[in-house]
Amino acid sequence: MLEIQNLVKVYPGAVAALQGVSLRIPLGMFGLLGPNGSGKSTLMRILAGLLEPTSGRVVLDGVDIVAEPQRVWPQLGHLPQAFGFYPNLTGEEMLTHMLRLKGVAAPRGLPKLCAELLERVNLTAAAKRKVKTYSGGMRQRLGIAQAISGDPVLVIVDEPTAGLDPEERVRFYRLLAELAENRTILLSTHIVEDVAMLCPRFAVIRQGRLLATTTPGEAREALAGTMFEGEVARAELEELAATHLVTQAHLVEGRNRVRLHLPAGAAPPGFAAALPTLEDAYLVLTRSAGETAAALPIRAAS
Repeated sequence: MLEIQNLVKVYPGAVAALQGVSLRIPLGMFGLLGPNGSGKSTLMRILAGLLEPTSGRVVLDGVDIVAEPQRVWPQLGHLPQAFGFYPNLTGEEMLTHMLRLKGVAAPRGLPKLCAELLERVNLTAAAKRKVKTYSGGMRQRLGIAQAISGDPVLVIVDEPTAGLDPEERVRFYRLLAELAENRTILLSTHIVEDVAMLCPRFAVIRQGRLLATTTPGEAREALAGTMFEGEVARAELEELAATHLVTQAHLVEGRNRVRLHLPAGAAPPGFAAALPTLEDAYLVLTRSAGETAAALPIRAAS
């Protein structure tokens, strides 16, 4: 169990990156969803023992990560948003180098452990290729291989699917879901689809504050009867957005399809009731963290 207790991080210049975040994260996959600049990466760096908070505690299975980070480092795996590789090393050489840096125990030898990890992330066939020839998805899988070395109980992944094509993203989803069967994986992302595909529970963070903890199903159900969709002329879209909460506006066959959140009142002409999506719930929370978010039933940041 990972427990985050009233975590605060204030940078010089009185910039509050985290403002009293508290979470209880059980075994399995847990999502942390929020826009860029919301404080997700700051939280990830604190959990990984790379940054000290201004105040608060982080406890992993009874050990305070903030007070004694050296005690939990062997139990942690970390895939940061920007993971650096030496492009002229092969995948096998790069992973071996990272295992040595981490001091991972290898009773049967590093070559054997490296081969097992590469097989786990489906990179055996590319082990002798230089990393500079890897696709984005292959590099992420190599990063996961080092993150799970040493069999950590907690794996932190920060924006792991950014820049991946759809096929690579699905492959990465399957790998993360498999790894989450016997450990805690904390997935930090601004991509709603990542959470919808992987996370039984997730939290929403904005401007360093926790807005909600919920499940994808509960988040959608909370908007039941409040979502409407219709076509809008391009010239009318700006005026509509000024008077209604627009969660999505996209082109379908060259025409603007718009989704509105209407907790009360009649829908504009031409709009019909629509089934809520997780993206609707996320955008209602993050775009209106004041009165609208406070009225949303999923608001339970404790």
